[in-house]
Amino acid sequence: MQFIRSAQFKANLHCHSVLSDGTLTPEALKETYRAHGYSILSITDHERPHDHSALTEPGFLMLTGYEAYIRPDPNCRYDTFSKELHLNLFARDPHNTDLICWNDRYVKYVDDPQERAAMHRFGSEETRQYTAEYINRFIATAREDGYLVTLNHPVWSMEDFSELFRYDGYFSMEICNYSSFRAGLNEYNTCLYDMLLRRGRRVFAHSTDDNHNEIGPDKPGDDSFGGFTMFNLPDDELTYDGVIAAMDAGDFYSSMGPLIHTLEIRDGHAFLTCSDAARIAMIYGAKTTRAVFPDEVGGTVNCAEFKIPPKAPYVRFTVTDAYGRHADTRGYFRDEWAQE
Repeated sequence: MQFIRSAQFKANLHCHSVLSDGTLTPEALKETYRAHGYSILSITDHERPHDHSALTEPGFLMLTGYEAYIRPDPNCRYDTFSKELHLNLFARDPHNTDLICWNDRYVKYVDDPQERAAMHRFGSEETRQYTAEYINRFIATAREDGYLVTLNHPVWSMEDFSELFRYDGYFSMEICNYSSFRAGLNEYNTCLYDMLLRRGRRVFAHSTDDNHNEIGPDKPGDDSFGGFTMFNLPDDELTYDGVIAAMDAGDFYSSMGPLIHTLEIRDGHAFLTCSDAARIAMIYGAKTTRAVFPDEVGGTVNCAEFKIPPKAPYVRFTVTDAYGRHADTRGYFRDEWAQE
């Protein structure tokens, strides 16, 4: 079975504009990412869902979404030393801008009374609770209203693994949040991801920028273009429904730089091709991995074949380039590729 094909579309699924705490307008963000070779952008402003589909054009698609958050403080006060949870919500319908579980204290970037009234139409005001039970209900409510939900930057959020394991209903997690990673928080979450996979959690993995553009594009320390997601879309055509279908199916991989061209699994073997790499590794839920390296120091490798161990419950693949940047597939469970 072929899981990754060469026809791919580059996306940033986490982005902030002047509608919340970003510095660029939605129009400027769209043009900046389009100029850097992206085909998909979701502007996920804090507690401010907005339909940016008017910016969609041939070859470039805007995905409707927003970032929700839940804090321990009932008044939503920010504490840099306190845990909190952030989720991205992506709308199956590009015109869906329902705000889930309205709470006035969280909608701090909206001053216009008419906009606030429109955002309040879905559900009555409630106190958000930083508990697994409430968070799971929040996610379930979002899904019922037509959103796909992701788990954002768990390192930045300072949550313990034991807490994260209790959350259900999100379809993918940020394996890399570049804004947090480039700031030094080591937001490259393969350890958490493998723990979830070993527990049988069918969760996908993606990378994002989470950019606010406080420094400016293409300057040292800029938070853009460092974490992205590559989509395989139905019929290799860029459509809104196609992106949503790919999200549902896990037809994407994440990267900080390297590109995975193809991935195929057949007869108990995996075959992968990629851009120039210093290492290609297969991780399969064990203390050991299998890896392919260049033949000589300073060389590169562009393909690998692996025999999958008979007891492997899942496999996933990491491609690392000479700069230490990674590309990561999602985990593929045995029932997805094993031939009986």
